[in-house]
Amino acid sequence: MQLTTREEGFTLVELLMSIAILGIIAFPLGNAVISYLHNTDATIGRLGESHDAQIAAAYVAQDVQSIGTRNWTPGSYDATTKTFLLQQSVWTAAGGVSNPCATTGTTVVQFSWDDISSNSATPPVPQIRVAYVVETDASSGERQLHRVRCTASSSSAASNPPTTDIVLVHNLAAAGSDTAVAQVTCSTTCSGPSPAVPQTVTLTLTIDNPRNTDPPYLVTLTGQRRQS
Repeated sequence: MQLTTREEGFTLVELLMSIAILGIIAFPLGNAVISYLHNTDATIGRLGESHDAQIAAAYVAQDVQSIGTRNWTPGSYDATTKTFLLQQSVWTAAGGVSNPCATTGTTVVQFSWDDISSNSATPPVPQIRVAYVVETDASSGERQLHRVRCTASSSSAASNPPTTDIVLVHNLAAAGSDTAVAQVTCSTTCSGPSPAVPQTVTLTLTIDNPRNTDPPYLVTLTGQRRQS
């Protein structure tokens, strides 16, 4: 009876060649995967910045269109324009915010307009107020831009507690003051002792999502007042 021996497995040379070939394949493949993940993360960051900018743009345009509180006393009626005179309707952090909606963070701008939904213009006329507030979220550490909406019983009354508080921008730039990363400019004087109401208001935001390695995203949002 004749026995035959079987030789199975790899020789040392074959094993070394396999390792070398695997390394040649794995190195560029690993770089490609890392590059893909890096670019995907940056893309998600850019999309997040763009999404926040679009949401903020829609609200700013809507709120600036609405601004305009009037002095409804008979003596303030202008026979030429056939309207009651406008009162100060925009306040900024630089000029001081009267009867602010928000009690935390930095109110960079606050708008107000008359609430005439009841079809009554008999003083005192209720007001709607909207504040754009920069504050840092305690849990996430994000520097956010909030839109806080409240009401008041009259133009001189203190604001009631907020009815809504929504986050428009999640990642304002970490560097710079609150009023620097959310700058407010007006076509005329934004606020102050003068009752002038600007025709346009511009909010310039510096957004910097940490997932995006590109420079901070600078976006300029402008709204135009509808009332004359």
